[in-house]
Amino acid sequence: MRRDWGLVPKLLLGIVIGALVGYLWRVASLPVLILRVPLTLSSLFSTLLSFIIPIMIVAFVVAGISNLTQNAGKLVTATLLFSYTSLLAAALMTYIVGQSIFPHFIRPITQTAGEGIEAIEPLFSLQISPFFGVTEAIIFAFLIGLALSALSRVNKALTMKQLFIDFEAVITYLLGRLIIPVLPYYIFANFINLGYTGQIAEVFKVFGIILLLTFIQHFAYVLSLFGFASRFVPTSFKDMIKNQVPAYLTAFGTQSSAASIPVNLMSARDNGFNEQIAEFVIPLTATVHLPGSMISVSSTLLGVMMMHGLDYSPQVMIPFYLTLGMSLVAAPGVPGGAIMTALPFMYMVGIEPDGPLASLLITLYITQDSFGTSINVSGDNAICALVDAYARRFKPATRIKLEQ
Repeated sequence: MRRDWGLVPKLLLGIVIGALVGYLWRVASLPVLILRVPLTLSSLFSTLLSFIIPIMIVAFVVAGISNLTQNAGKLVTATLLFSYTSLLAAALMTYIVGQSIFPHFIRPITQTAGEGIEAIEPLFSLQISPFFGVTEAIIFAFLIGLALSALSRVNKALTMKQLFIDFEAVITYLLGRLIIPVLPYYIFANFINLGYTGQIAEVFKVFGIILLLTFIQHFAYVLSLFGFASRFVPTSFKDMIKNQVPAYLTAFGTQSSAASIPVNLMSARDNGFNEQIAEFVIPLTATVHLPGSMISVSSTLLGVMMMHGLDYSPQVMIPFYLTLGMSLVAAPGVPGGAIMTALPFMYMVGIEPDGPLASLLITLYITQDSFGTSINVSGDNAICALVDAYARRFKPATRIKLEQ
């Protein structure tokens, strides 16, 4: 019986083997022509990724937004507002921590780090123009998604809405069967170049420190979120943390927010939240509230930008955070999660979505995906606490009146 190692071990294996092959090839002064073959395949994959990214934006963002506000009302609005605010707070916390700490151990990688050795070029490349650009895809997706969301509430344009939902399923299938399985080989080829030019030691050093700091920020943020939410509900901070453990472990083991929803609902009930509120909020926040993913993307992105001397000023990063917070509605269910959703918007911070820096980000993110998902799920119960507290302000007869 064939054993599937899983994506993370394959990625780590691709990193190690690629780095070793590149380094040993340079040390042994072997012919570079042979290494140009995997780099050519990597270049072709990069072209395919560039082609599919605008299509991915349309598929996921339109479907995600059109489904967001089917049951629009005060509680939906409150849930979305609390969730979006939480995502922005997570991103800003990560930016402040990263800007304060990262510069002490991250320095821009210069050509001297590679002893003047040029990177290996592919044998050839293909130029395939996407149907439309990333900017056009973003504008189109948001406009159509918002329009379909409004029209579906009055039972109009339901066929078109279903078309985009099916389109999302098609793109998800392509990602799961074509893009994601090839990622380890793509990363293997990119790390060949890092090993060959001598930059790999600095990259590995930064990898470890970024991952450690990201884990610390995950737990610091979710504990702060529970501490804040516990001030508005009868359940104590300590009890909320204790009740969250089963859902946290489920999310960690399954790497899926959706699979964790039933256990997370049990945690919400143990916290004493209104059952109808919980059954509404927990599934919705599994789609719109991903603070762990936001922290992971923001932290790894900041580290990679510092490594390569890119501008990470607030004027550059804040617009990206604002956009990413809205776009994460497309992340659940997508192979690779938030980082695949974030790729199309990397141009805003000077990173090519199909370039080597993007592959570096994918690697950093996926290696910590279980931790990010666990924080996403845990944070959902904090949002549920806030919505439950908000609902208590309504009159008893009307405070939990949700449209079906």
